[in-house]
Amino acid sequence: MKRKTWTKRLTGLFLSVAVFATAMGGMVSKVEAAPVASQANLQLEAKSAILVEASTGRVIYSKDPDVALPVASMSKIMSEYLVQEAVKQKKINWDDVVPVSEYAFYIAKISDSSGVYLNLGESFTVKQLSEAMTIVSANDATVLLAEKVAGSEAAFVEMMNKKAVELGMKNTMFVTSTGLPANELGPYSVKTDQVENLMSARDSAILARALIRDFPEALEVSKKTNFTFRTGTPQEWSKKSFNWMLPGLISYYPGVDGLKTGHTLAAGYCFTGTAVRDNMRLISVVMNTDSNTKRFAETRKLFDYGFSNYKLTKQMDKNVPVKGFEIAPVKNGVEVTVPAVTGSEVNMITKIGTEAKFTPTVTFQDLTAPITQGQVVGKIVLKEEGMKDTDYLQPEDATKAGVDVVAGQAVEEASWIRLFFRSIIEFFSNLFSSGTGN
Repeated sequence: MKRKTWTKRLTGLFLSVAVFATAMGGMVSKVEAAPVASQANLQLEAKSAILVEASTGRVIYSKDPDVALPVASMSKIMSEYLVQEAVKQKKINWDDVVPVSEYAFYIAKISDSSGVYLNLGESFTVKQLSEAMTIVSANDATVLLAEKVAGSEAAFVEMMNKKAVELGMKNTMFVTSTGLPANELGPYSVKTDQVENLMSARDSAILARALIRDFPEALEVSKKTNFTFRTGTPQEWSKKSFNWMLPGLISYYPGVDGLKTGHTLAAGYCFTGTAVRDNMRLISVVMNTDSNTKRFAETRKLFDYGFSNYKLTKQMDKNVPVKGFEIAPVKNGVEVTVPAVTGSEVNMITKIGTEAKFTPTVTFQDLTAPITQGQVVGKIVLKEEGMKDTDYLQPEDATKAGVDVVAGQAVEEASWIRLFFRSIIEFFSNLFSSGTGN
């Protein structure tokens, strides 16, 4: 009996251990099979969002980034871009004086519309109007600038949509210069099936990045916390920026120096922001949050995640050759090649605590002597192992973005006699090379 009892006990113990081991094995396999999240779960309370590192175009976080949504006054980033471009092309000047139009006066009287209360008979400079548009989102100033640049708002909107295509914004359509609904402009309302300006979070980031890249001076305006209009007159008027993440305002975040808020009933509360820390600039977009402060709280989540988990790291020094691409061919020069070196430091964004591997590729220009030392001769692109084009803001960021490669020394143009004898040598060299293959 004792032997049978111990046998039963051992059998029971064995079965218990087997069951436990099987259960544990199942748990382990479940843990191993659990998918790894491709990005942090920030529990972002926004309909759409994106976070991008500006210099590389690397997307750090995204949530439905390609859905076209109403953007309200974030549209003014494009209006600002076109004003800056018109000044650069000398089509208009910052000091040009612009009289208030009937349309701008009408917009100024719309209740609950951001503006500087323009009156007929007044005139203001392009610079004053541009600052009003950028800092306090003045709709009346924006339409006046649109008329100044293009002759009419309708023509200006055409320019906005054309520029969107040029910049690679694939989910954008503008119907007004301001972001005001096209059917809420009284006698100036536009007859269209689409009444709201539409833009995706990705497109808004593309636009913000283009503005900062092409007109970095725009940040000197967008970082201002206060705006004063009609300075020195009895009608002097001051207001704080709508960007509450700027220094001294209630949602302050260190490093923020732009860019643009937006709000309509359809758009909810939106914000395209940018901040810089440790030489790394991030661009964030949150769309359709449910309150004024919520858009800044969600932007804070994005910035905290980006700055805490990523950094720009130096991959190559300035003035060093790239292995495998040390020389570039030169036509009609005393020398037939020129040493090629990096024109600046090569920095890439990497996740803190991980070691990324980058493969360099250099594309050389078609070079003809004379070549001066320091002249751009090509571009180096570093591609991270395992990265896809979809991991960047735009596909070309993975293939075209990079750092200039420059000539390490000058190459003089060769004389005709040198080129003549060189051609003879090359002819016979090619002749004998082809003959050895027979």
